[in-house]
Amino acid sequence: MKRVAAIDCGTNSIRLLVADADPATGELKDLDRRMQIVRLGQGVDRTGRLAPEALERTFAACREYAAVIKGLGAEQVRFVATSASRDAENRDDFVRGVVDILGVEPEVITGDQEAEFSFNGATKELTGRADLERPFLVVDIGGGSTEFVLGDASVRAARSVDVGCVRMTERHLVHEGQISDPPTEGQIAAIRADVATALDRAEETVPLREAATLVGLAGSVTTVAAIALGLDRYESEAIHHSRISLAKVREITDRLLSSTHAERAAIPVMHPGRVDVIAAGALVLLSIMERTGAAEVVVSEHDILDGIAWSLAG
Repeated sequence: MKRVAAIDCGTNSIRLLVADADPATGELKDLDRRMQIVRLGQGVDRTGRLAPEALERTFAACREYAAVIKGLGAEQVRFVATSASRDAENRDDFVRGVVDILGVEPEVITGDQEAEFSFNGATKELTGRADLERPFLVVDIGGGSTEFVLGDASVRAARSVDVGCVRMTERHLVHEGQISDPPTEGQIAAIRADVATALDRAEETVPLREAATLVGLAGSVTTVAAIALGLDRYESEAIHHSRISLAKVREITDRLLSSTHAERAAIPVMHPGRVDVIAAGALVLLSIMERTGAAEVVVSEHDILDGIAWSLAG
Protein backbone atom coordinates (compact mmCIF):
# COMPACT_ATOMS: atom_id res chain seq x y z
CA MET A 1 0.00 0.00 0.00
CA LYS A 2 1.13 3.51 -0.81
CA ARG A 3 -0.54 6.58 0.73
CA VAL A 4 -1.00 9.30 -1.87
CA ALA A 5 -2.78 12.65 -2.17
CA ALA A 6 -4.30 13.91 -5.40
CA ILE A 7 -5.64 17.42 -5.97
CA ASP A 8 -7.68 18.41 -9.00
CA CYS A 9 -8.14 22.15 -9.43
CA GLY A 10 -10.63 22.92 -12.16
CA THR A 11 -12.55 25.94 -13.37
CA ASN A 12 -15.36 25.58 -10.85
CA SER A 13 -14.14 23.35 -8.02
CA ILE A 14 -11.03 22.10 -6.25
CA ARG A 15 -11.05 18.54 -4.97
CA LEU A 16 -8.83 16.41 -2.77
CA LEU A 17 -8.40 12.64 -2.53
CA VAL A 18 -6.12 11.01 0.03
CA ALA A 19 -6.04 7.26 -0.50
CA ASP A 20 -4.11 4.06 0.08
CA ALA A 21 -3.33 2.53 -3.31
CA ASP A 22 -2.38 -1.09 -3.93
CA PRO A 23 -1.10 -1.54 -7.50
CA ALA A 24 -0.99 -5.33 -7.08
CA THR A 25 -4.75 -5.64 -6.46
CA GLY A 26 -5.97 -2.49 -8.23
CA GLU A 27 -7.60 -1.32 -5.00
CA LEU A 28 -7.81 2.36 -4.11
CA LYS A 29 -9.05 2.88 -0.55
CA ASP A 30 -10.35 6.38 0.16
CA LEU A 31 -9.19 8.00 3.39
CA ASP A 32 -10.52 11.48 2.62
CA ARG A 33 -12.35 12.80 -0.43
CA ARG A 34 -13.66 16.36 -0.40
CA MET A 35 -14.61 19.21 -2.70
CA GLN A 36 -15.02 22.98 -2.51
CA ILE A 37 -16.58 25.26 -5.10
CA VAL A 38 -14.04 28.08 -5.55
CA ARG A 39 -14.94 29.27 -9.09
CA LEU A 40 -11.28 29.80 -10.03
CA GLY A 41 -12.37 30.43 -13.61
CA GLN A 42 -14.59 33.39 -12.66
CA GLY A 43 -14.43 35.82 -15.59
CA VAL A 44 -11.48 34.10 -17.34
CA ASP A 45 -13.40 33.66 -20.59
CA ARG A 46 -14.02 37.44 -20.67
CA THR A 47 -10.81 38.90 -19.15
CA GLY A 48 -8.18 36.26 -19.79
CA ARG A 49 -7.04 36.60 -16.15
CA LEU A 50 -7.67 34.88 -12.82
CA ALA A 51 -9.59 37.27 -10.54
CA PRO A 52 -7.91 38.17 -7.20
CA GLU A 53 -10.95 37.03 -5.21
CA ALA A 54 -11.03 33.71 -7.12
CA LEU A 55 -7.36 33.14 -6.33
CA GLU A 56 -7.94 33.84 -2.63
CA ARG A 57 -10.88 31.39 -2.48
CA THR A 58 -8.66 28.76 -4.06
CA PHE A 59 -5.73 29.43 -1.74
CA ALA A 60 -8.05 29.17 1.29
CA ALA A 61 -9.11 25.70 0.12
CA CYS A 62 -5.44 24.78 -0.44
CA ARG A 63 -4.63 25.70 3.16
CA GLU A 64 -7.41 23.40 4.39
CA TYR A 65 -6.20 20.58 2.13
CA ALA A 66 -2.59 21.01 3.27
CA ALA A 67 -3.70 20.35 6.86
CA VAL A 68 -5.61 17.21 5.84
CA ILE A 69 -2.66 15.86 3.82
CA LYS A 70 -0.25 16.45 6.71
CA GLY A 71 -2.64 14.89 9.22
CA LEU A 72 -3.04 11.70 7.18
CA GLY A 73 0.64 11.44 6.32
CA ALA A 74 0.49 11.11 2.54
CA GLU A 75 3.85 10.07 1.08
CA GLN A 76 3.38 11.83 -2.26
CA VAL A 77 1.23 14.71 -3.45
CA ARG A 78 0.28 15.61 -7.01
CA PHE A 79 -1.60 18.80 -7.86
CA VAL A 80 -3.17 18.99 -11.29
CA ALA A 81 -4.66 22.21 -12.64
CA THR A 82 -7.00 22.23 -15.59
CA SER A 83 -8.81 24.57 -17.94
CA ALA A 84 -8.96 27.92 -16.13
CA SER A 85 -5.26 28.01 -15.25
CA ARG A 86 -4.31 26.95 -18.78
CA ASP A 87 -6.12 29.97 -20.18
CA ALA A 88 -5.07 32.72 -17.75
CA GLU A 89 -2.41 35.35 -18.41
CA ASN A 90 -1.53 35.58 -14.70
CA ARG A 91 -1.27 31.84 -14.04
CA ASP A 92 2.19 32.44 -12.45
CA ASP A 93 0.41 34.08 -9.48
CA PHE A 94 -1.61 30.89 -9.09
CA VAL A 95 1.48 28.66 -9.28
CA ARG A 96 3.42 30.68 -6.68
CA GLY A 97 0.51 30.64 -4.25
CA VAL A 98 0.05 26.88 -4.48
CA VAL A 99 3.77 26.19 -4.00
CA ASP A 100 3.86 28.44 -0.93
CA ILE A 101 0.93 26.61 0.69
CA LEU A 102 1.37 22.97 -0.38
CA GLY A 103 5.04 22.74 -1.28
CA VAL A 104 4.29 21.22 -4.68
CA GLU A 105 4.03 22.92 -8.04
CA PRO A 106 0.67 22.61 -9.80
CA GLU A 107 0.97 20.82 -13.10
CA VAL A 108 -0.96 22.80 -15.67
CA ILE A 109 -1.72 19.77 -17.80
CA THR A 110 -2.91 19.64 -21.38
CA GLY A 111 -6.45 18.64 -22.26
CA ASP A 112 -5.17 15.31 -23.58
CA GLN A 113 -3.39 14.53 -20.29
CA GLU A 114 -6.53 15.51 -18.39
CA ALA A 115 -8.54 13.14 -20.56
CA GLU A 116 -6.18 10.23 -19.93
CA PHE A 117 -6.33 10.70 -16.15
CA SER A 118 -10.13 10.85 -16.33
CA PHE A 119 -10.33 7.67 -18.42
CA ASN A 120 -8.04 5.69 -16.11
CA GLY A 121 -9.86 6.89 -13.01
CA ALA A 122 -13.32 6.13 -14.39
CA THR A 123 -12.74 2.79 -16.10
CA LYS A 124 -10.26 0.90 -13.91
CA GLU A 125 -13.10 -0.77 -12.03
CA LEU A 126 -15.41 -1.11 -15.07
CA THR A 127 -13.16 -3.20 -17.31
CA GLY A 128 -14.33 -6.50 -15.78
CA ARG A 129 -18.05 -5.70 -15.96
CA ALA A 130 -19.86 -8.17 -18.24
CA ASP A 131 -22.96 -5.95 -18.45
CA LEU A 132 -21.10 -3.02 -20.01
CA GLU A 133 -19.95 -3.21 -23.62
CA ARG A 134 -16.74 -1.66 -24.91
CA PRO A 135 -15.43 0.65 -26.12
CA PHE A 136 -16.14 3.17 -23.37
CA LEU A 137 -16.58 6.84 -24.15
CA VAL A 138 -15.64 8.76 -21.00
CA VAL A 139 -17.02 12.31 -20.94
CA ASP A 140 -15.80 14.69 -18.23
CA ILE A 141 -17.95 17.84 -18.22
CA GLY A 142 -16.00 20.43 -16.27
CA GLY A 143 -16.45 24.12 -15.65
CA GLY A 144 -14.38 25.37 -18.57
CA SER A 145 -13.83 22.36 -20.79
CA THR A 146 -15.16 18.92 -21.61
CA GLU A 147 -12.92 15.92 -22.22
CA PHE A 148 -13.83 13.05 -24.52
CA VAL A 149 -11.87 9.80 -24.29
CA LEU A 150 -12.61 6.63 -26.24
CA GLY A 151 -10.92 3.41 -25.25
CA ASP A 152 -11.10 -0.22 -24.25
CA ALA A 153 -8.51 -1.19 -21.64
CA SER A 154 -6.48 1.86 -22.67
CA VAL A 155 -7.04 5.16 -24.45
CA ARG A 156 -7.60 5.02 -28.22
CA ALA A 157 -8.41 8.68 -28.84
CA ALA A 158 -8.90 11.80 -26.73
CA ARG A 159 -9.89 15.44 -27.23
CA SER A 160 -10.58 18.39 -24.97
CA VAL A 161 -12.93 21.16 -26.13
CA ASP A 162 -13.73 24.49 -24.51
CA VAL A 163 -17.31 23.95 -23.44
CA GLY A 164 -18.17 23.57 -19.77
CA CYS A 165 -20.93 24.58 -17.38
CA VAL A 166 -19.24 27.79 -16.16
CA ARG A 167 -17.95 28.87 -19.58
CA MET A 168 -21.36 28.34 -21.24
CA THR A 169 -23.16 30.12 -18.40
CA GLU A 170 -20.87 33.15 -18.48
CA ARG A 171 -20.80 33.31 -22.28
CA HIS A 172 -24.51 32.92 -22.98
CA LEU A 173 -26.66 33.27 -19.86
CA VAL A 174 -25.30 36.50 -18.35
CA HIS A 175 -27.01 39.73 -19.38
CA GLU A 176 -25.96 43.09 -17.88
CA GLY A 177 -24.11 41.30 -15.11
CA GLN A 178 -27.04 39.08 -14.13
CA ILE A 179 -27.72 35.45 -14.98
CA SER A 180 -30.98 35.07 -16.90
CA ASP A 181 -33.60 33.54 -14.68
CA PRO A 182 -34.73 31.41 -16.47
CA PRO A 183 -32.80 31.49 -19.78
CA THR A 184 -34.50 32.64 -22.97
CA GLU A 185 -35.01 30.37 -25.98
CA GLY A 186 -32.37 32.38 -27.82
CA GLN A 187 -29.82 31.85 -25.06
CA ILE A 188 -30.51 28.13 -24.97
CA ALA A 189 -30.12 27.95 -28.75
CA ALA A 190 -26.77 29.76 -28.48
CA ILE A 191 -25.46 27.19 -26.00
CA ARG A 192 -26.66 24.36 -28.22
CA ALA A 193 -24.88 25.91 -31.22
CA ASP A 194 -21.63 26.31 -29.25
CA VAL A 195 -21.78 22.73 -28.02
CA ALA A 196 -22.57 21.41 -31.52
CA THR A 197 -19.48 23.18 -32.90
CA ALA A 198 -17.37 21.74 -30.06
CA LEU A 199 -18.71 18.25 -30.76
CA ASP A 200 -17.76 18.67 -34.42
CA ARG A 201 -14.20 19.47 -33.27
CA ALA A 202 -14.15 16.52 -30.90
CA GLU A 203 -15.26 14.18 -33.69
CA GLU A 204 -12.25 15.20 -35.77
CA THR A 205 -10.17 13.20 -33.28
CA VAL A 206 -12.53 10.92 -31.37
CA PRO A 207 -15.09 8.72 -33.18
CA LEU A 208 -17.84 9.52 -30.68
CA ARG A 209 -20.49 7.35 -32.34
CA GLU A 210 -18.37 4.19 -32.00
CA ALA A 211 -18.91 4.15 -28.24
CA ALA A 212 -20.82 1.20 -26.82
CA THR A 213 -21.03 2.65 -23.29
CA LEU A 214 -21.13 6.34 -22.34
CA VAL A 215 -19.54 7.06 -18.95
CA GLY A 216 -20.23 10.52 -17.49
CA LEU A 217 -18.06 12.28 -14.92
CA ALA A 218 -18.00 15.41 -12.77
CA GLY A 219 -20.50 17.59 -10.94
CA SER A 220 -22.96 18.39 -13.72
CA VAL A 221 -23.43 14.68 -14.46
CA THR A 222 -23.58 13.52 -10.84
CA THR A 223 -26.07 16.28 -9.98
CA VAL A 224 -28.35 15.30 -12.87
CA ALA A 225 -28.10 11.69 -11.68
CA ALA A 226 -28.96 12.64 -8.09
CA ILE A 227 -32.05 14.50 -9.31
CA ALA A 228 -33.03 11.57 -11.55
CA LEU A 229 -32.74 9.18 -8.60
CA GLY A 230 -34.95 11.45 -6.47
CA LEU A 231 -32.43 11.67 -3.65
CA ASP A 232 -33.21 13.86 -0.65
CA ARG A 233 -29.49 14.34 -0.04
CA TYR A 234 -26.34 13.66 -2.00
CA GLU A 235 -25.48 9.95 -1.69
CA SER A 236 -22.27 9.06 -3.47
CA GLU A 237 -22.84 5.30 -3.24
CA ALA A 238 -26.27 5.55 -4.86
CA ILE A 239 -25.01 7.82 -7.64
CA HIS A 240 -21.85 5.82 -8.44
CA HIS A 241 -22.51 3.53 -11.43
CA SER A 242 -26.18 4.55 -11.67
CA ARG A 243 -27.57 4.44 -15.22
CA ILE A 244 -29.68 7.39 -16.34
CA SER A 245 -31.70 7.20 -19.54
CA LEU A 246 -31.67 9.74 -22.34
CA ALA A 247 -35.37 10.45 -21.72
CA LYS A 248 -34.68 11.20 -18.06
CA VAL A 249 -31.71 13.48 -18.86
CA ARG A 250 -33.89 15.38 -21.35
CA GLU A 251 -36.69 15.74 -18.78
CA ILE A 252 -34.33 17.08 -16.09
CA THR A 253 -32.55 19.42 -18.51
CA ASP A 254 -35.87 20.92 -19.61
CA ARG A 255 -36.86 21.35 -15.97
CA LEU A 256 -33.59 23.10 -15.06
CA LEU A 257 -33.68 25.38 -18.10
CA SER A 258 -37.21 26.49 -17.28
CA SER A 259 -36.63 27.07 -13.54
CA THR A 260 -35.65 30.13 -11.59
CA HIS A 261 -32.62 30.41 -9.32
CA ALA A 262 -34.85 29.87 -6.28
CA GLU A 263 -36.46 26.76 -7.79
CA ARG A 264 -33.07 25.22 -8.63
CA ALA A 265 -31.69 26.09 -5.19
CA ALA A 266 -34.67 24.33 -3.58
CA ILE A 267 -33.73 20.98 -5.15
CA PRO A 268 -32.52 18.97 -2.11
CA VAL A 269 -29.33 17.57 -3.69
CA MET A 270 -28.25 20.84 -5.33
CA HIS A 271 -24.88 22.14 -4.14
CA PRO A 272 -25.13 25.93 -3.67
CA GLY A 273 -22.15 26.45 -5.97
CA ARG A 274 -23.91 24.66 -8.84
CA VAL A 275 -27.26 26.48 -8.78
CA ASP A 276 -26.30 29.00 -11.48
CA VAL A 277 -24.34 26.64 -13.75
CA ILE A 278 -26.23 23.33 -13.61
CA ALA A 279 -28.69 24.18 -16.39
CA ALA A 280 -25.86 24.75 -18.87
CA GLY A 281 -24.05 21.64 -17.62
CA ALA A 282 -27.14 19.48 -18.08
CA LEU A 283 -27.62 20.86 -21.60
CA VAL A 284 -24.02 19.92 -22.46
CA LEU A 285 -24.69 16.35 -21.26
CA LEU A 286 -27.95 16.13 -23.20
CA SER A 287 -26.30 17.39 -26.38
CA ILE A 288 -23.55 14.78 -26.06
CA MET A 289 -26.07 11.97 -25.60
CA GLU A 290 -28.06 13.13 -28.61
CA ARG A 291 -24.93 13.33 -30.78
CA THR A 292 -23.56 9.92 -29.78
CA GLY A 293 -26.91 8.13 -29.84
CA ALA A 294 -26.43 6.94 -26.25
CA ALA A 295 -29.59 5.48 -24.73
CA GLU A 296 -28.19 6.02 -21.23
CA VAL A 297 -25.21 7.40 -19.33
CA VAL A 298 -23.34 5.37 -16.72
CA VAL A 299 -22.45 7.82 -13.96
CA SER A 300 -19.08 7.52 -12.21
CA GLU A 301 -17.95 9.19 -9.02
CA HIS A 302 -14.42 8.06 -9.87
CA ASP A 303 -12.70 10.35 -12.29
CA ILE A 304 -9.59 12.45 -12.78
CA LEU A 305 -8.83 12.45 -9.02
CA ASP A 306 -8.60 8.65 -9.01
CA GLY A 307 -6.49 8.76 -12.18
CA ILE A 308 -4.07 11.22 -10.55
CA ALA A 309 -3.85 8.99 -7.45
CA TRP A 310 -3.08 5.93 -9.59
CA SER A 311 -0.34 7.86 -11.39
CA LEU A 312 1.45 8.18 -8.02
CA ALA A 313 0.93 4.55 -7.05
CA GLY A 314 2.71 2.86 -9.93
